Amino acid sequence: MGKSRLLPLLIYLLLKLITLPPLVVSISNCNGPCRTLNDCNGRLICINGKCNDDPDLGTHICQGTTPSPQPGGCNPSGTLTCKGKSYPTYECSPTVTSSTPAKLTNNDFSQGGDGGGPSECDGKYHSNKIPIVALSTGWYNGGTRCNQMIRVRASNGRSVDAKVVDECDSRHGCDAEHAGQPPCKNNIVDGSDAVWDALGLNKEEGVVDITWSMT
Repeated sequence: MGKSRLLPLLIYLLLKLITLPPLVVSISNCNGPCRTLNDCNGRLICINGKCNDDPDLGTHICQGTTPSPQPGGCNPSGTLTCKGKSYPTYECSPTVTSSTPAKLTNNDFSQGGDGGGPSECDGKYHSNKIPIVALSTGWYNGGTRCNQMIRVRASNGRSVDAKVVDECDSRHGCDAEHAGQPPCKNNIVDGSDAVWDALGLNKEEGVVDITWSMT
């Protein structure tokens, strides 16, 4: 291609680049989606993919706002601010099926443990050597599942039957009764050491995907 034809082509391409519409960066408000710190409006910060109050700045802009709807037909009922960070609260949990997806966490059910007060079902503390669990508020269902057995299954194929003795409170937290911990998410099975051991899981992982069902 001769220089006489190449120069007009370069000019044309340059003009096309100049006239392209600028990329629009979406700025999110409270609980809106985000990827970087610059995706959030004002003094908000991106935490776990959502814009929230910045704990370092001590902002309380999102306090009292309703988080975005969640999949599974169970939407947050509000938020609770704990140590400068806002957490969604729930009255409900996902529908229970023959294989209900959940997050397994570890709880100390003994007196003085990180579980806070005694178990809701009987007002007592329990040994962590026994396979017992606390369920998120919706699954706890006002105590109707107290002392019932559920079957917890891990992805490694192992399972264990555990007794429901407590509620993993999805509505309240950040106080002495809850050992200063924030509200539980709405899909938690909070298991004793015995549950983790029976499933062959390392509780140092903190949170593990499992499924559960009524026995």
